[in-house]
Amino acid sequence: MSAYPVALYLQDAHSMADAMEYVRYAEERGFKAVWQADSRLVREATVPMAAFAASTKTIKIGSGVLDMWTRNPARLAATFSTLDDLAPGRILCGLGAWWEPLASKVGVNRHRPLRAMREVVTVVRALLADKNVTFHGDYVHLDGVELDYVHQQRQPKDVPIYIGATGMKMMELTGELADGVVLNYLVSPDYNRRAIAALGEGAARAGRSIDDLDRPQLVVCSLAEDRNEALDAARLLVTQYLGQQPHIMAASGVPDSLLEKVNAALTWPATKDQVAAAAVLVPDEVVQMLCAAGTADECRAKVDEYVANGATCPILYPLGPNVQAMIDAFALN
Repeated sequence: MSAYPVALYLQDAHSMADAMEYVRYAEERGFKAVWQADSRLVREATVPMAAFAASTKTIKIGSGVLDMWTRNPARLAATFSTLDDLAPGRILCGLGAWWEPLASKVGVNRHRPLRAMREVVTVVRALLADKNVTFHGDYVHLDGVELDYVHQQRQPKDVPIYIGATGMKMMELTGELADGVVLNYLVSPDYNRRAIAALGEGAARAGRSIDDLDRPQLVVCSLAEDRNEALDAARLLVTQYLGQQPHIMAASGVPDSLLEKVNAALTWPATKDQVAAAAVLVPDEVVQMLCAAGTADECRAKVDEYVANGATCPILYPLGPNVQAMIDAFALN
């Protein structure tokens, strides 16, 4: 049994039917939450979130995370208000600043992301609090906007706002502004220490402490009886992200030389064959620095490191062959 609350993370590796079964099973085993990502351009997050909300009773359901650029802030508020209608008090709104090159490829200019995030969080929170909002910022422009309920009771919606931050400036903003942070995956425990310090600096600016922020953290968890099988499964994801999101890897101390070699072997988006070919470049020690990979005991020990370094609730991303076995390894009951 786990000594701390745990959550499940789903992206696009499983069918929707299987994902719903995993979420129901995680709820039965005492998991606190499930987080669903907008995954590249494969699976949008809010449709699965609605499916999870409609088929469960107690587990919290978070977006881990939605980008803030492609949905108008007023529509974001309406979306999360609707999800709260499905599962009152169980919805968590996680927002992120997205990443390159995907943003540019779809025509999004990530200009001044810190300013844009501050504005988006401010107005989404106000709209969910049942306020009429007029706001003219650098990015957000609303003129007398409210969630114009007609057929339901007007009341504030209890939807905490989290920021999926990676860089230290965004981390400081999160500490100042958000209800919580979604700490990234494929980072090292040393990265966590720097992130928690930055969160604390931001919180202090707002007269808060680090303890006022929820700090769930995505953790890649590749669990298998065969340790090598678990490491190889995690290695493929690490390789993909070395090429696809090198800013995360650089922040964790992955050598530039390895980033350059992997980037040279991959196109964007990378093909499955390219990732498999490039994976031979990634040593075990890099995989183990960034993931919980191996036997159940090894995975629990690595997750313990993230908790010891500031995470309040590990969000476990299952990569091994048996998702239920991973859930069982961290179950609360």
